[in-house]
Amino acid sequence: MSRAGGALLVVGDVVTDVVARHRAPLSPATDTAAEIRTLPGGAGANAACWAARSGAGAVRLLGRVGTDAAGWHERALRGAGVRPLLVQDPDAATATVIALVDGSAERTFLTDSGAALRLSPADWSAELLDGVARLHLSGYLFFAAPSRETACRALRDARDAGVPVSVDPASAGFLAELGADRFLAAAEGAETLLPNADEARSLTGCGEPEAAAAELSRRFPLVVVTLGAAGALVAEGGAVTARVPAPPVRPVDSTGAGDAFTGAFLAARLAGADPVRAAEAGCRAGAEAVTVVGGRPEGLAGP
Repeated sequence: MSRAGGALLVVGDVVTDVVARHRAPLSPATDTAAEIRTLPGGAGANAACWAARSGAGAVRLLGRVGTDAAGWHERALRGAGVRPLLVQDPDAATATVIALVDGSAERTFLTDSGAALRLSPADWSAELLDGVARLHLSGYLFFAAPSRETACRALRDARDAGVPVSVDPASAGFLAELGADRFLAAAEGAETLLPNADEARSLTGCGEPEAAAAELSRRFPLVVVTLGAAGALVAEGGAVTARVPAPPVRPVDSTGAGDAFTGAFLAARLAGADPVRAAEAGCRAGAEAVTVVGGRPEGLAGP
């Protein structure tokens, strides 16, 4: 199986995002004015779109959706340059997230995982790795038993095939519910871990992201911790080896910024960039992402 010039395969969540931007604080028991848009999203799908936008030659996405919105999501992915490998679930609707975005561009999510976490081992085949140079797993898959088993099988098959695997832990809240030990055991064998600062703290118990990054890099060969507007930390072999700044921008919506970082980082790694150069590419994409509404590159927010 040739890896040179191979594809990026993302296995993860495809989500319908309802993004509500409200400048004033929420008013309980009455109305709060907001700008509301319905957009295609999902951490896995967003990362795939940003990878394609960032120059990855071939990007594929495996995910599970409901029949309600399968066609809409497939068109959006194809329009972004991603080859969709979508499994239609006859019994569950497509995952939906309501993103409440305040005047500082910070977001709070209300999540209905729907079909996304029903991705089952029957949906996976080692043949999906044919022609693939890197595999990326969205951490949301680890938060339900069927999709966790699928992610673990994909990780194992990729390792057996010599394909490097990256994992994005995805949600500090869900990590707390699952437990750090269970998540780390399931992700064992990944080459790269891509948490944000809150996720890194949740996985280690360390208060400072530098300490958390260093600790995690004792378990994973490469750890890159995103810090939002402060950039990112690169850690290897139990130590932070680089701090990468983020370009200054005026934020509009932070939804999908981490996914943009992941996609651009992976595209750069596919192109042969070292971890620091790849993190720089990720920071540029993350900075661009917060200047647009939704989690996809500008102009690619819908089908």
